[in-house]
Parts: sequence; C-alpha cells; structure tokens
Amino acid sequence: MARKCLALLIAFALASGGLGTAGKNLHINKAYAGLPLTFEANLGQTDPQVKFVSRGRDHVLFLTSTEMVLVLAPERTRQGAFPGRGASPSRPDGEAPTVLRMKFAGANPAPRISGLDEFSGKTNYFVGNDPTQWHTNIPTYARVHYADLYPGIDLSFYGGQRQLEYDFVVQPGADPSKIGLEFRGAQTLAVNTWGDLALQMRNDMVWHLKPVFYQTVAGVRREISGRYVLKTPHQVGFQVGAYDPHRPLVIDPVILAQSTYLGGSGDDVGFGIAVDSAGSAYVTGDTASANFPTTAGAYRTTSPGGGYHVFVTKLDAGGAPVYSTYLGGSGQEIGYGISVDSSGNAYVTGATNSANFPTTAGACQAAFGGAVDVFVTKLNSSGSALIYSTYLGGSKDDWGQAIALDSPGNAYVAGYTSSTNYPTANAFQATYGGGNTDAFVTKINPTGTAIVYSTYLGGSGDEPPSLLQTNPPNPSPEGPSIAVDGSGSAYVTGTTTSTNFPTTAGAFVTASPGGVHGFVTKFSSTGSVAYSTYFGGNGGEAGFGIAVDSSGSAYVTGATTSTTFPTTAGAFQKAFAGGTNTTDAFVTKFNPSGSAPIYSTYLGGTQNDWGQAIALDGSGNAYVTGYTSSADFPTSNAFQTTYGGGTNNVFVTEFNSTGTAVVYSTYLGGSGDDQGHSIAVDGLGNAYVTGGTTSINFPTTSGAYQKGPAGVGPNVHDAFVATIAQGTPPPPPSPPPPPPLPIPLPPLPPPPIPLPPLPPPPPIPI
Repeated sequence: MARKCLALLIAFALASGGLGTAGKNLHINKAYAGLPLTFEANLGQTDPQVKFVSRGRDHVLFLTSTEMVLVLAPERTRQGAFPGRGASPSRPDGEAPTVLRMKFAGANPAPRISGLDEFSGKTNYFVGNDPTQWHTNIPTYARVHYADLYPGIDLSFYGGQRQLEYDFVVQPGADPSKIGLEFRGAQTLAVNTWGDLALQMRNDMVWHLKPVFYQTVAGVRREISGRYVLKTPHQVGFQVGAYDPHRPLVIDPVILAQSTYLGGSGDDVGFGIAVDSAGSAYVTGDTASANFPTTAGAYRTTSPGGGYHVFVTKLDAGGAPVYSTYLGGSGQEIGYGISVDSSGNAYVTGATNSANFPTTAGACQAAFGGAVDVFVTKLNSSGSALIYSTYLGGSKDDWGQAIALDSPGNAYVAGYTSSTNYPTANAFQATYGGGNTDAFVTKINPTGTAIVYSTYLGGSGDEPPSLLQTNPPNPSPEGPSIAVDGSGSAYVTGTTTSTNFPTTAGAFVTASPGGVHGFVTKFSSTGSVAYSTYFGGNGGEAGFGIAVDSSGSAYVTGATTSTTFPTTAGAFQKAFAGGTNTTDAFVTKFNPSGSAPIYSTYLGGTQNDWGQAIALDGSGNAYVTGYTSSADFPTSNAFQTTYGGGTNNVFVTEFNSTGTAVVYSTYLGGSGDDQGHSIAVDGLGNAYVTGGTTSINFPTTSGAYQKGPAGVGPNVHDAFVATIAQGTPPPPPSPPPPPPLPIPLPPLPPPPIPLPPLPPPPPIPI
C-alpha cells in the first residue's frame, strides 16, 4: 500500500524548520538550533529512565520512553572566547541550569526505541578508580526512532549540522490530533498573532515558529493551512487544514540557528563572510569602536587609533568566537571581502589610506601608493599572525571589494581604481580605460610575493560601485564581485556606463544598451578573457554578487530599475514589482559560454530591494542576501514573515536549481536599518549572513554571544552574524525492534538533575 504520512518537525529557540522531502508526506519542519548530532545509547552511564543521551558544550539532552528533557547550562558557562562577556547580573555564579521538559502526552508509555545510522566511533567513560564503574564502547547514532508512540504514529529524533529535529510520521488512518506536547519548565505558553509558539523561560524567550505546509501541483507550490493549537495551558498540538491526499505534501522551513550582534560602542558593519568545512564563520568589515571585542593572542587586540579599521572575527559552528582581531594602520581602513582556504587561513581585502598598514617581507607591493590603496592580507588559522600582507595600488584611489581563492592558494581580487598607474602584469587591458573609475582584476601567487596577472577592466565611461539613482539612494554602494571555478577561471560582475566596455563575440549582449548596466566577464586562469557581456533592460542595473557552479555557470545578483530586465520562462518573478525611482533585486544564471541566461528572475516588492551577495550549494540552489524596504517582499517558509519596520530589513532567499521557485525567503531585521552584505553556504545548505544593523531588536538566538546592540548613539551600527539552517529529509519507516544488548551493565546512581514523572495533565475542555 502506498504510504501517506504527516511529518511534524517542531522548533526550539529562535528557530523554524528545515528541509523535508518524501513521497506522500506532509512535513511540518522545525528544529532545535545548535544541538549536536550524536545520540549515545544508555548502557548505564546515566539514569536508567534514559534510553539515549546527547551532550553538547552548553546542554544535555535526555530521551526517555515518555519525554524529552533538555538541560541548558547557565549563561556564564557559555561565554565563549571573549573574556568577561559571558557573565551577567541575571546569571550569577552557581545558578542552576534551565530544564525544559517535553512530555509525549497521552502516548504509549513503552514504545519501541532504537538507534539508527550508527557511527563508527564509540564513547567511553572512565570515571573514578573502580573499573567496574567504567562504561566503554558505547555506540552512538545519528537518529533515534520511536515506533508506535501514538497509534499509527512514529517519532524520530535526528539532525543536521546545526540542529536537532524530530518528526512525527502519521500513517494512513492515524489521527494527528492525538499528538500532544506537554511542556514543563516554561512559565507560560502562548501562540502569537504570527502563529508562533512563545515559551517564556526563566531568563529567555524560546520560540517555536509557525509551521508551514505546502503541496507542489504542476510545478506550482500551493500552501496548506496548519497551525499550533493550545490544548491546555501547558500542552500544544497541531491542526492541519485540508490537503490532497494523492499528492506529496512538503515543508521546506527555515531555522535561525545562530544570530548575534557583533560590535563595540562605535559604528561596526560586517561586509564579508566565508565558511570552512567545520561550519566556522569568518567575518570582516569595519569598526570605529575602540572596544570592539577581540581575543587574547589575536594578531592585534587594541584599536590602531581613531576612525575606522578592519576587523576579522572567526566564530565556531556554535557561534562562539575563536579569534577576533583588528587590522590597520594610523589612517583608516575598511574590510570588504574575505575567503578561507582548506587550512583555515583567512584572506581579506579592502581599502586603506594608512601609509603604515602592516605589510610583510617580500610582499608584492610593500609601499603605500597614495590616496587610498587596496590591501590583501592572509591571516594564519589561529588569527595570531600575518602570513602575508601587501598593498595594491597606484597614486589615486584603489578599492578592493571582493576576494576568491583557487585550490593552490592563489588569491583573486576585484575592485575599482582611479589610478592610471595601478599595477598590471600579463594584462588583458594594460591601460586605464577612462572616466572616473575602471574595474580591476588581480591574481596574486600563494605566497603573496608576486602578481600572476593584473588587468584593468573598463571603457571610456565609469565602472563604479553603483550609479543607480533611487529614492532613497543606495545607502551602501558595492563594487565588483569575483568568483573562481575549479580550473582557476575568474568570473567578475559589476556596473558600467561605458559604451565601449570590452565584450566578446557571441556573448549575451555585446553592444551597450546605453546608460548604466551590469556586466559579467570570465577570465581564464592566465588572465585572457573567455567571454564578456553586458546585461540589463530599459532602466539601470548594478551587478553586486557573483557565484559559479561546477559546470561553469555564473549566478549573478544585484539591483535593477528596468521594467524590461530579461527574465526567462517559468521564472519565479517575471515582472518588475517596484514603482518610479525604486529597484528590484534580480537573480540571473548564465550558461557556461556566457551567451544566454539559463534562468533570470526579479526578486522584490513595491519599494527598494537590493541583492548584495549570492552563494550556491552542491545542488545548484542559489542563496541571496541583501536588503529591502518593501513590506510586501516575497516570503515563504520564513523565519520572519513580516517587515520589521525602519529603513530596511535584511532578506535571505534560497532559490531552487531552476529559478522557478524559492525554497525559503525570509526577512531578518528589526525596527532600525538592517542590511545584508555577504552570504556563504556550507556543505549542508546552511546559509551564513553578515551585515549591519541599527535595530535594538534585531533577532538573536538563545545563547548568542552578544544578544543586544553595543553601539552608542543614533544611527550607530553593530555588525551581525546569522545562520539560516537547512534541515534534513524525514526518517525512514519504522525498523524492526533492535536485538537485546548482549551484556546489560549495572546502572549508575541518578544524575544531579533527577527525571521524576510529570503529574497528569488537566483534562482537555470539551
């Protein structure tokens, strides 16, 4: 018989859902942010009620036959790497942990519980000097499965890199209204006007965000109604609307896994972010704070002086700082782009007017060229020293805007210059093209001692950060962006007013449409041009972000005022949504030859929408961030469904691989000015975003390093770092009962936090 099921995934903390796909399934996907993936079988190392236990840096999770118990350590034990920032008056030393219990109300008291997807590693406990009390070779699993927890309903706990999730799978004929989740440890439960479940804890609010249901019919997504319902003051259930039982029912929700302010008392903005294979985020930007948080042992722990300087901060997968450092000289600096290699070394570019910006011996340009110069700096994996650091520039203004790496460690930098003597080598275009600015592309060898190639890129007009005139004007102009494929080819996007910008035969648009338009140019590994094209419509365009997939297709985002911007059949948004003097974001995927778009779509509402950065996952889904002032910006499976107010909100949108639909799209912001400037994606589809905010109520997560703004004064920004986590598919059907353990071990005494049974819930009113 075909299996039809309802999968419910419930979120903890400032979180909502992950990704679920299956045959005839409806998924209500929510997640516990930041919890680990491994579940230990209880072979006597903890209380005998416990079947499986999962331990993290600041929590322990117990799974029993009848409930889930989450024990959160006091905030003072979660202070991370920044001295003095973890303790607070509300969390004094010696404070008891916070305990949240979720009982499966009315459930089978003895379901079959088994571990699935066993890991090769084992856990061992050598506690005390009595070997009979040691516990060794304890198996660990990726998933814990409860069979027949309710009649016809199974439950599985599992997770992605950043979350613990649990699914209720409702088989044909079973009744999802039987599910009841009874919470103890929360002072109050309430469903707000957005449909989110709010749990008031002792010191924090915990949010279970509104579940989202949908079906896909003929390639078009149709959302299904569903919501939380309060059964008692301490118990919730689910109400699911009508849906077609003959079609798959899916949810692709979103989790705000981590979100934190990052800054001091001055103005701080994050402009670049990268992520490594361990899920650590590397952030750069600028800071005017003399007290920007730095870490002991970092390259520079004190501000170089007044004004703005670069910061570089590494956060681990749980959002705790690993290192944080200033970078700069006696003038002023800004960090725009960052990339990270397989060894964890961070490469940063930006601009400086400091004549004593730190450079290293043998650098390809050790001396300041004048006015404003590009800098390129490689930090070691601990953030404690410079591996290399160099200027790049001529006698006028030179700005490094973006940086990318190839596998040997060559660094590719893109930006713009007003210098007629910008350093070139093996150049496609050896001389300045004219106008106020040209773009440039420079490739530096792995040691930072020589330029492999360096070229101007421009015509007789301007290749500036942005010349789009909107109301309000673009508050944060961005320059050219760069991406590098596996063969060392570099892809650059930007903006031009030149009618003679260099293009190639057979490219998508070879003649200037006039005015301000975007461009995409592909360079070979040696610096020759493979293709170069304009793009745009009857208004103006700016190319702000670019990414490239394994087939050599380039994905571009930016902003357009054109009502005729080229879109493709089946595009997610074919029509311009803005009005006079407004912009929409766009997302365009070019084929490998640059001759045509594979897909192209608008993205926006009735006010200003700016796509600032784009990243890809292994499936070819494109993740875009930027900012919007549109209260009707398209959202779906959103962490934040409504505009937070103020000047702008960040948006984060994931497109499917064909550009015909969004997987999720969400606001991220508060009542001030919030701008997303950079995005990175890890191997599991988690999106990492940085930018700047003036909001006092920017969304942060429980346990965030910095839960509130540190900036002092009106319109003072803090940087932010947020992770939007992607979930995992639903569990398989119920497995057979596991075999008995060969040698049962004697139980240990109960843990310090006992697990007594809950009192019976009050009767449900009829």
